[in-house]
Amino acid sequence: MRILVTGGAGYIGSVVSEELLQAGHEVVVFDNLSRGHRQAVPKKAELVVGDLADRACLDELFRSRAIDAVMHFAALIEAGESMKAPEQFFRNNTANALTLLEAMLAARVKSFVFSSTAALFGNPARTPIEEDDTLQPTNAYGESKLLVERMLGWFHQIHGFRYASLRYFNAAGASRPDRGEAHRPETHLIPRILDVALGRAPHLNIFGCDYPTPDGTCIRDYIHVSDLARAHLLALEVLALENSGPLLYNLGNGQGFSVREVVEVARRVTGHPLPVIESARRAGDPAVLIASSEKIRRDLGWQPRFPDLKTIVESAWQWQRTHPDGYGSMP
Repeated sequence: MRILVTGGAGYIGSVVSEELLQAGHEVVVFDNLSRGHRQAVPKKAELVVGDLADRACLDELFRSRAIDAVMHFAALIEAGESMKAPEQFFRNNTANALTLLEAMLAARVKSFVFSSTAALFGNPARTPIEEDDTLQPTNAYGESKLLVERMLGWFHQIHGFRYASLRYFNAAGASRPDRGEAHRPETHLIPRILDVALGRAPHLNIFGCDYPTPDGTCIRDYIHVSDLARAHLLALEVLALENSGPLLYNLGNGQGFSVREVVEVARRVTGHPLPVIESARRAGDPAVLIASSEKIRRDLGWQPRFPDLKTIVESAWQWQRTHPDGYGSMP
């Protein structure tokens, strides 16, 4: 198939693009490069530089290429930032997704894999979280994604859209040897910790040490980016079936680690003392997010190959040591 990957110059989108190519698909990456990297796009993929807000550009893309399915990764992702400028998240994540869906309808492309988020669940009533638990985001980022999921439900009901919504927990690690996280500024925990080990930051700020958890810090479920990518390909195979209904899946390892526990693992991996400073909570951060991934394991046979936190941190450490300037370190 020929797959359009929006945000394919970003962290997860570029890893999924590479997996698609290795599986024999053709890939067209659509990215405005505002936060992605041209060097991250796989060499065998076609790169189209454009913005999802530009309907005319999307229409031309669909007219000139026979696209079979769309994987949508292009979005702003920082929960803390969304609580300062929610309008940017609703414009970029929600309104732009609608523009993309409208262009797909016009082109009669009706298979869609959506990069969703565990932020939909807010402060969950129970853990591990299951797909049918209450959706109650505590930040504008989560709300912007939830609105897209609701749109997709209506598009399925009215237009026959076949879609998968994959609700990520914390994507982490690197797909060796040349794909890893390279956000600037970096806000994700594991690369922030490793920045300290590399001397790019004097210490790690821990945001909130008074949560109702055993050590007072937030607990999260970490999933290796390569495991995440494989789930997208499994979902795509099901969507290729004409009678496919909506697919809603949580993606995580089913176990959680606190911020302090992640720091301790990183100290062992890097051999660095990694000094920390305790700071105030960030608005909108839930105390605990742990996934139940039993549904996708049962339905699609998905199994994480790299569930161990130490393995995830080691892969991220190898990436950051060999690419100190991110994708700027690549030829």
